[in-house]
Formats: sequence, structure tokens, C-alpha cells
Amino acid sequence: MKKGLLFALISILLAGVLAACGTGESSNTSGSGSTEEVVIGYFPNIDHVPAMISREKGYYEEALGENVKVTYKTFPDGAAFMTALKTGEIQAGLVGPGPVMNNYANGADVKIIAGASSGGTVVVASAKSGVQSVEDVSGKTFITPGVGCTHDVQMETFLKDLGITSARIGGTLKHVTGNPAQYGAMFESGKVDLAAVPEPWASQLVNDGAKIIVDTDEISYGTTLPNTVLVTSGKLIEENKELVANIVKAHEQGVNFINENPEEARDIAIKAIKDITDQELDPAIVDSAWERVTYTTEVNADVVQEFANSSYELKFLKEKPEFSDLIDTSFLSK
Repeated sequence: MKKGLLFALISILLAGVLAACGTGESSNTSGSGSTEEVVIGYFPNIDHVPAMISREKGYYEEALGENVKVTYKTFPDGAAFMTALKTGEIQAGLVGPGPVMNNYANGADVKIIAGASSGGTVVVASAKSGVQSVEDVSGKTFITPGVGCTHDVQMETFLKDLGITSARIGGTLKHVTGNPAQYGAMFESGKVDLAAVPEPWASQLVNDGAKIIVDTDEISYGTTLPNTVLVTSGKLIEENKELVANIVKAHEQGVNFINENPEEARDIAIKAIKDITDQELDPAIVDSAWERVTYTTEVNADVVQEFANSSYELKFLKEKPEFSDLIDTSFLSK
């Protein structure tokens, strides 16, 4: 009888512990006594500085409250980011609009809830390529972070208007993908000739001898398209509007800090990028990059639709897109 009573007591206690663990990992509320984990994703690029600032300053932790555990995850490209969002590995974060549109058009549950930055895409040619202008790119190899990524679409749209297309759609310009932090080595090896690259990597490549072929204010959608957007899932919006509102609040704080404290924001970005990539950027490089990027939470829906139409015309999308339901900026401060 004593052994039976002891076993029953242990079973009750164990059940209570397991129930508590289950609440901590799966709860979608931030009520008293529960702990929810929110994972924020971003890239180690200058156009993702709002996430770095909000992380450094603790804006997400402050906005989401003590019952929410905030963690962060960085990504090398939009495809990996979108996979993490779709699988629930992350709940929100910063990514280029290209992967967002591509995934949304294919049925992914994703919503743009704020802008983060615009500008910052530059096309550069290696010193070994012999390319002096866009007229020289036929038959060359260019690199972007991903197929159909924001920078890829911007470059191919610009070139298409000049009658130049990639081999993917019958042209002569070859395309490969890779991590922007490695472009310098790839230029040096001669594996690629051109790069449509976000800052600060564009300024770094130029500092190492590369030549700007198409600058930010020349490339398609260069200054009007949100180069980075804050996204989440429609499911999270439906289930927990308060949580999403607080995510946007923390993001807005990060953007505001950058615009009010550009020098400190630059220093934070340099340290954050070094921690992630093991590359310490020269402050002069970052200053050059900073001039090409505008940090803003605004999203121009018309430009997003135009960009999407271009993605379709370039055959990154199988069907002509309609993105009237993709953007939800109702959580932004008025």
C-alpha cells in the first residue's frame, strides 16, 4: 500500500511538471504564469539594421513583456528565412520583398506588416571581368543571394529594359547564387564577374577594386521599393493581434533610433555584423553604404505590385500576382 501511494504521488507531480513544460513551449498568450517564445529573424546586412538595433537596445523584450522569451536567428538568404517562417521556426523578422512575394504567390501564409529600409542594391563588376558598363555583360556570370530574390529581380528588370536577359529565360547572362560575404573571394577567383549585392557588401567590393555598373538610384525600383520588410504569418495576426502589435512597436523603435542616432546605430551595426560573419567592416565602408539606404517603416503597395508584376514577366512567378491582401500596415503608429 505504501509503495502504491508513493507511486501515485510521484505520478501526480510528474504530470504537473509535464503540463507546465507544455504550457511554456506552446502557449500563444502572454498571460500571467505562462512563457511564450518569439523568434525574430534577420540578415547580417546594412538594410537589416533595425533588427540589430532593436536587439541591442532590448526593444523587443520591452515591448513583448516579461512573459515572452525573445530569441534571434540570422539567415544567409530569403529562401532559408521563408522556410523558417512557414515551419514556425521564427514568428517574425526582416526579409526582402522578393522572397515574400514568391512564397505568397505559391500559397504561403505571410503578411508584410511594415517596411524596414529602401535602397542599397548596387550592381558591381570585378576588376578581372573586363566589364566597364552594362553593355559588356553579355555572356558574363552574375551572382545574387538567391534566385528571384529582391536584388535578382531588380537587376534582371533593369537589364531586360535594355534587351539583356539571363540564361534562365533564354539569354546569355549566367546566374549563380551565394552568400554576399563571400563575393570578394569569388571575384578574386574569377568564378563570377558581376554581383547584384546589398550594402554593405557593395561598398566593400568597391573598396577592394570592383567597379559600380549600376548604382542604387539607377537600378529598377532602387529608391522606391522597400528593400527590406517586416513580416509575420497571417495565422499569428489572427491568433494574437496584441503580440503582432508589440512586434511592430519594437521594430518602429529600432527604425526611429537609427534616424535619430545614425552614428551610434552605425557602430552597433558594425559590431553586430562582425559577431555574425566574423568580418569587421571599416567604418568608412559602412558610411558609404549608409548613404544608399533609407530606414523607414513605410510600404508603398503600388510599387510592391509593380515589382511583383516584373517578377512574373521575368518568369520567377508562374501566375500573374495580385497582392492586395499581402500588406497589412494597420499595426503601424498613425
